[in-house]
Amino acid sequence: MPGMPLSEKEVSDMFQVSRQPVREAFIKLVETGVLQVLPQRGTLVKKISPRKVREGRFIREAIETAVARKAAESITDAQLQVLADNLRDQKLAAKVNDTAAFLALDEAFHFSIAQSIDCTAAWETIQDIKAQMDRVRYLSLPDVSPLSLLIKQHAEILSALRSHDPGAAEEAMRQHLREVLVSLGPIAARYPDWFEADEPERVPLSN
Repeated sequence: MPGMPLSEKEVSDMFQVSRQPVREAFIKLVETGVLQVLPQRGTLVKKISPRKVREGRFIREAIETAVARKAAESITDAQLQVLADNLRDQKLAAKVNDTAAFLALDEAFHFSIAQSIDCTAAWETIQDIKAQMDRVRYLSLPDVSPLSLLIKQHAEILSALRSHDPGAAEEAMRQHLREVLVSLGPIAARYPDWFEADEPERVPLSN
């Protein structure tokens, strides 16, 4: 949980690995803003920054809407089938309320769209940026952002890609990625101790 102290030794014991990979993971998590190292206090899980969530969404939207638009122009039937199969599996995961499986499929769905235009670097670029978004997404499932709603949004993206409609694909992706802005307020209200005080942007990024 945010604010919780983490020990390299405890984590290495938990996963029965040496401390070196744990240390490397800690460094990576510090870089993505999930952990922080405080003098005299050690390593703590950082509280979630609403501003960082909005910034991450803004950057991710800029990249992924461009990817969706380009994908609509060139996606093949085989690539569309990969997305359709993924969407089918999302529905199966939702049916048994397996949020962990759903989140893995959600990641694969977005990665496959980037892969369809041979630009996986676009997906790799946003991995660290979307870390704060992901933390809110995990907390919002399944009640604040129902799986059925997210699946519907994925289906709209797939439909636009299947129609080879760049404008519709871009807009469907934009609406999907803005779902985190809808859930941010209710989640912050539900878990106030897990969030930093909000710092509104001088130029709002949520419009």
